[in-house]
Amino acid sequence: MKKKYTKWLTNPHLKARCKIKMEDIKREELERLVGTYRVNIFYDIVDMITSLYDMDQTWNNGGKKWIYEYKFRKSGKTLCAFYFKENILGFMIIFGKDERTKIDGIRNELSSDVIDAYDNAQIFHDGKWVMFNITDYKISEDLKKLLFIKKQPNRKITTN
Repeated sequence: MKKKYTKWLTNPHLKARCKIKMEDIKREELERLVGTYRVNIFYDIVDMITSLYDMDQTWNNGGKKWIYEYKFRKSGKTLCAFYFKENILGFMIIFGKDERTKIDGIRNELSSDVIDAYDNAQIFHDGKWVMFNITDYKISEDLKKLLFIKKQPNRKITTN
């Protein structure tokens, strides 16, 4: 049985890092790809990020390993990115040296799954690339703490 998304991997025109319009990615398509539960988590985390950060948001194809990428960027710097492929929703943050030192200071506040992903991530010349596998809502608060280390929120939070 052929998978619906193999066209992304076999079509050389689609393999290039191309911009995808947000309206071209339908919620139903994401739900077929990663499941309704993970898509709900994705939208909840996106809502949280957009309430805290003023960032450009772009869809791209996911390269060789993923089908879609959804990235938060400002002034050429990436805050974080979501990655989608069949039954998997990934969330990546790249931490620089100073940020890694701050994470060491809050390790006891993070879940074991987050610590495992962090500890097993590879360090490159430009930072530690940490990919988190989002399987449930428990990770949301940890991701918020990590985002605050990466960048302080640049939106004013209003309360009613």
